[in-house]
Amino acid sequence: MRLALFTKRALRRTASVLVAVGSVATTPATATSPVHGQTVGKALAQSSGKPAAARSPQTAASNYEKREEVQAFIESLVQRHGFDPKELSRTFAEVRKQPDALRLIAPPPKTFKRSWSAYRARFLDRSRIDGGIEFWSQHRATLERAASIYGVPPEVIVAIIGVETIYGRVTGSFPTLDALTTLAFDYPRRAEFFRGELESLLLLARDRRLDLQDTRGSYAGAIGLPQFMPSSIRNYAVDFDKDGKIDLRNSPVDAIGSVARFLAEHGWVPGGQPYYPTRIGANARLEPLIEAGIEPHYTISELSGFGVGVIGSVPDGTQLALIDLPDGDAAPTYLLGARNFYVVTRYNRSSFYATAVLDLAQELRSGR
Repeated sequence: MRLALFTKRALRRTASVLVAVGSVATTPATATSPVHGQTVGKALAQSSGKPAAARSPQTAASNYEKREEVQAFIESLVQRHGFDPKELSRTFAEVRKQPDALRLIAPPPKTFKRSWSAYRARFLDRSRIDGGIEFWSQHRATLERAASIYGVPPEVIVAIIGVETIYGRVTGSFPTLDALTTLAFDYPRRAEFFRGELESLLLLARDRRLDLQDTRGSYAGAIGLPQFMPSSIRNYAVDFDKDGKIDLRNSPVDAIGSVARFLAEHGWVPGGQPYYPTRIGANARLEPLIEAGIEPHYTISELSGFGVGVIGSVPDGTQLALIDLPDGDAAPTYLLGARNFYVVTRYNRSSFYATAVLDLAQELRSGR
């Protein structure tokens, strides 16, 4: 690969081609490795052996390298990670601002009413259920191996990949470097988060030889079948097929192992039920429980003091949180989330998302 991250060849590809992530070498660079401490351009050139190419004039850059905050970011990377400032400047000089990323990530208008039933229907459709059963059948041995190592049930792993990308069918077409740069410097609401992800992306390119030129994903910078952010690739992705590289775009085996490891590292409890149906009393005091958040802290006896009970039995000592799922003008749905519910929200910090994943997982389990 070369420093010119988006060449004429890459730019001629149609936007409809969904390219997620290139191969990532699985051996982390060390102080004595040939990649560590080199410039981004040299490391990328080593990984492909191809000469640099000029950027197409139809894809004019956005002058990010001239902006004061980008220059400060470059200086920070130089000081903390030993990057070459000139080559980072050349890299940012070729970045294109992505207005669509800003449009898609913007919060909905204040008048928007969230609807759990509409959200659920979107992800528990026949394509995801039938596709998930087929995906499970194709990768049964790998899913069983992941469950044995990490303690995460196959149906939960499959459901996450299904909700994220319909089992790899829709992985995103945004150039990841461009998307993350846009959000890091033109979306103040979450600039700190996206600057961290941009830093992780550049470190992947240098230290693990991620092919930035072919790295495309979601408007928010998520990559591959499991839609991992760059920091999650660095921290949790695994070479589960043991071919010497981590490839979240082309290897469902790597994706399965990586999802399982992510959940395990965030505290998945093997055999633990993720959530329980609730019984809400006529005089229940729900607001304090909703304001307390979704991390489980309450016992059944404590919840009863608020007028909230559980349908069915719960193991002694189980800590729970009240999960509030608004449904437009209809009455909200309430659940009692346990530790594994909270773990799924570490993948995507939305109670809607976690409940959809877990409900899809149950449909997949029932449908096999």
